[in-house]
Amino acid sequence: MEEHDINNEAAKKNVNNSDKDSPKDPLKEIKEWAQAIVTAVILALLIRVFLFEIILVVGESMVPTLEGGDRVFVNKICYIIGEPCHGDLVIFKTPEDGRTSYVKRLIGLPGDRVRIEDGVVYVNNEPLNEPYIAEPPYNDFAEEIVPEDTIFVLGDNRNHSKDSRDYHVGFVPMDNLIGKAMWRIWPLDSLSAMK
Repeated sequence: MEEHDINNEAAKKNVNNSDKDSPKDPLKEIKEWAQAIVTAVILALLIRVFLFEIILVVGESMVPTLEGGDRVFVNKICYIIGEPCHGDLVIFKTPEDGRTSYVKRLIGLPGDRVRIEDGVVYVNNEPLNEPYIAEPPYNDFAEEIVPEDTIFVLGDNRNHSKDSRDYHVGFVPMDNLIGKAMWRIWPLDSLSAMK
């Protein structure tokens, strides 16, 4: 009986070895590759839609913080699990068409009083310390209260930016937020966290 068991195990090993040595079915191999590719594509799309993406900055409205041609890593989940904060660099779809994406600095949250007077931005009557701007804004902006469920945004290049001061953009609905710019990743010599 023991001899029979040893022979069965040897026979099983030979069958297993012959499976390894035999060529794979080409159709089965193509199917496995196709499944792997489809899985990878679906995973990449889910990551891009729900977690993060890399965007290309177009235009000069955020100079000196960001320049045209920079690539920025955008965290899309941060505003799903948390709230936007003053000073965040936000990516949003414009209220005007819902397709165009902008990157701007968040200046006012719902209920904040925002105004620009003599080149100084005030939020709730407090002047903002803005070391990141290219130059002070030329034009004043009468005080506005940021409506509920919206934000007020400005470009860092205040005199060359289409932002909440412009009627085409205005107050940005929270639902239009895509995410927060976290890092500049291109060009490599400018690799840095966004502040």
